[in-house]
Amino acid sequence: MKRIVYLLIAISLIFSACSHKGELAGNGKRKHHKREERIPKRITYNYVLRSSDYNLKYQKAFEYFNKKKYYKALDLFAQLVPHYRGTSRGDEVLYYYALTNFKLKDYVTAGYYFKNFAYSYPNSEFAEEALFMSAYCYYRMSPRWSLDQEMTNDAITQFELFLSKFPNSDMVDSVNHLIDNLRYKLQEKSYRNSKLYYDLGYFHAASIALNNSLKDYPATPFKDDILYYIALSRYNYASNSIIEKQQQRYLDALDAILSYKDQMPDGKYIDKINELEKKINAKLEKIKTKTVK
Repeated sequence: MKRIVYLLIAISLIFSACSHKGELAGNGKRKHHKREERIPKRITYNYVLRSSDYNLKYQKAFEYFNKKKYYKALDLFAQLVPHYRGTSRGDEVLYYYALTNFKLKDYVTAGYYFKNFAYSYPNSEFAEEALFMSAYCYYRMSPRWSLDQEMTNDAITQFELFLSKFPNSDMVDSVNHLIDNLRYKLQEKSYRNSKLYYDLGYFHAASIALNNSLKDYPATPFKDDILYYIALSRYNYASNSIIEKQQQRYLDALDAILSYKDQMPDGKYIDKINELEKKINAKLEKIKTKTVK
């Protein structure tokens, strides 16, 4: 009888051991199963950046943007753009990615993505603003008048494109004002580059360059200056010419003076122009006297 009892106890211990091993083996296997992502109580930027939860990235990207933490928002929007491309969130994410670059003053990148947006989502609620911002990025990159003005011309082109696509926009007046600012820069460059010939003493070249500047920009705010320096250039050119050519060149200077008085009767140089006219008439009188003798 004792043997039977001992045998049952031994069998019971063997089954108990096997069951315990199986449980350990099972636990071991579970350790290798992929665990679900646990969201910490305090969500950090680095956690969001590495997370595979794009809804969380989306939420935090706008949260960072609204708090003006643009560098953090930029990294998240950069991940969201390809993920949401072709979805209902695609246009919003791309627009704010471009806008975040703009906030960080990266106008080259912002301008590229705003322009890309305008062509990719022409019917989006952000389309009008995106096309405006595309042009405005060029505006912000436009340099001072003395430098190359390619970016200035590009900005004008983009603003004119905006006006053609959105002629009834609330921003029309603002756009026209910005275009005026850009054109002023082009006009100033044209005038100052032309006047440089006068400053260097190349009076004939100055007269031609200033006249061309006026032809290019007939409504230039520098019209008063240009007309005055055309007259002054012709006067100096005549004064430095050989005697045989002075008479005709003084007459050309008189033409420029009459043009100034006709177009700028109340111009800021009107007194100087009148004095210059007296000088030229006196010179012509001397030339006529010498010719008669």
